[in-house]
Amino acid sequence: MSRKKKQRKHPKLTAVQNRVEGLALTVAIWLFRLIPVDIASYVMGAFWRRLAPFNARHKRALRHLKKAFPNMPRAERERIVRGMWENLGRVAAETFHIDRLLKQDYRFEAVADEITEQVLNGERACLFVSFHSANWELCVQPAVRRGIEITGVYQALRNPEADKALQALRKDLYKGGLLSKSHQTARKILATLKSGGIVAMMGDLRETRGVQVPFFDQMAYATPVPASLARSCNVPIVVGRVVRKKGVHFRIEAQAVEVPVTDNRQADIEAATARIHAIFESWIREHPEQWMWIHKKWAPPGKTSAQKQARRAAAARLEDD
Repeated sequence: MSRKKKQRKHPKLTAVQNRVEGLALTVAIWLFRLIPVDIASYVMGAFWRRLAPFNARHKRALRHLKKAFPNMPRAERERIVRGMWENLGRVAAETFHIDRLLKQDYRFEAVADEITEQVLNGERACLFVSFHSANWELCVQPAVRRGIEITGVYQALRNPEADKALQALRKDLYKGGLLSKSHQTARKILATLKSGGIVAMMGDLRETRGVQVPFFDQMAYATPVPASLARSCNVPIVVGRVVRKKGVHFRIEAQAVEVPVTDNRQADIEAATARIHAIFESWIREHPEQWMWIHKKWAPPGKTSAQKQARRAAAARLEDD
């Protein structure tokens, strides 16, 4: 069979594969929802804790933990990373029960500052920014329970059928809509914030085209998007975290970050992004086993951010002129 014929069949094979994987996920969701969430969470957490260390990502997580805590004994790093896998296994099981967990207020306690309370009372717009701690999906639970419609931003799965299944699980979290990252998403977010709405997104992912900020005494890649959006729309950023207390019980904490507005827009964005990551770092230090250490967060030594490179190139052109 020629290469061209194979290429013609490829889209059809992909479509079939997507449907099969989507159906398998739908069946898995149905089965997991038959199991009480406390049992499902415990079993999946124990399963991941024992088997995930055989995955190549386990060594990566250990390396990243050593970067953050160079003086930490190896045995302690191993304990923390195994705890991370257990937490991620629990998150995987709990995801199938999100709509139910949202309504079970006895599982949550919330701590918020004054500005966050204003947001929760519907008095002002804001940008919720969280990070991959404990079950991060549940960070907006206090807002959802107060009837606030949140617009979420997420990374769509490659498989559209599986993506639809997971979107359906999140529909009660993001009644303002769930937007996949694309070129059109920024405009929709701006419109939502400027009209007084609430937007939620993750803030701890690696973004090599973003900015670099201090993180565990080293420079790390960070996305400038939250600070840029908040500054453009004149709304505060509410940084939130979820702490797993015991089993499927959580504490949700939030504190507001005001983005500075000066004549130097880029400096304002970098300052706010650095402040967000300083909060992330302080929280991770408290519960290191609940953060996702597999992120490739840190910048290689000697590398500069895309923004700095652009500024240097611009300065060089000015000098040539």
